[in-house]
Amino acid sequence: MKQIEWIVILGAGAMGSAFASAFYVMDPASVAFAASGARYERLRTDGVVVNGRHYPIPVLAPDDPGSPADLVIVALKHHHLPDALDDLGNRVDAETLFLSIMNGLDSETIIASRYGQDRVLYANAVGIDARRDGNAVHFSRIGTLVFGEANNAVLSERVRRLQALFERAAIPYQTPVDMIRAMWWKFMINVGINQASAVLGAPYGVFQTNPEAQAIMEAAMREAVAVAQAEGVNLSEQDIADWYPILNQLHPEGKTSMLQDIEAGRKTEVEVFAGKVLTLGHRYGISTPVNEVLLHAIHVLESRAAG
Repeated sequence: MKQIEWIVILGAGAMGSAFASAFYVMDPASVAFAASGARYERLRTDGVVVNGRHYPIPVLAPDDPGSPADLVIVALKHHHLPDALDDLGNRVDAETLFLSIMNGLDSETIIASRYGQDRVLYANAVGIDARRDGNAVHFSRIGTLVFGEANNAVLSERVRRLQALFERAAIPYQTPVDMIRAMWWKFMINVGINQASAVLGAPYGVFQTNPEAQAIMEAAMREAVAVAQAEGVNLSEQDIADWYPILNQLHPEGKTSMLQDIEAGRKTEVEVFAGKVLTLGHRYGISTPVNEVLLHAIHVLESRAAG
């Protein structure tokens, strides 16, 4: 079984930088960022600082020479993905695998439309509390990388190759049998905690202790459960309860990515969360009033931050 030795990361935000630092500790020659334009110049000039340590991780432009990656990890905001795939340039050949740790349910489809479904695995990151301020990223828990084929009753060779890589890099991982259900479970979490935290301006600690904040979060999650069931995915009320042990391990002052975006005046991924719930609710005749309110509220917050 061929070992994965060369990893390129597309996206140097909180999660991309956190995982890049783990690969760099494993082997400084194993990892690089791919970027172009202003992102390329910023990364080349400033680099990334993770938990107070500067990591001199190389940055490759699309036309830079060099070997294609064994693995590309995509860690972008959803609205950046289509254009950013051009930044990979020479980093991709017929053997390159893709792992997206982006939010939402659609990034794998977008990547597969460019490079082929047989190159893309499903993934999400659960329990990471990374936050970014400029080029500095801090996290107290790197969480768990959940990944695999759609069905992992029998592990494929490429899944086993990735498992071996994450063991070498000391990155906790899980490979559930039903990866599609795992993707929807993370989507349900984001629909709840990301959006409620953005509207309330609240860090994780508020949701760990405040029943009213929890009620808003859970109401949004229940609508995600309803549309998941209509899609044939076996989510239930128990899945909401199963989120709390993970939530309670996060740093109380930690903030969701959507709250960080609001505070920094960046565009959020509300269309990937509430927008997706509303679209599926309309398709199946399911009422989704909580996510409709959250969609409008977050658009207002975006407008105020941008203006």
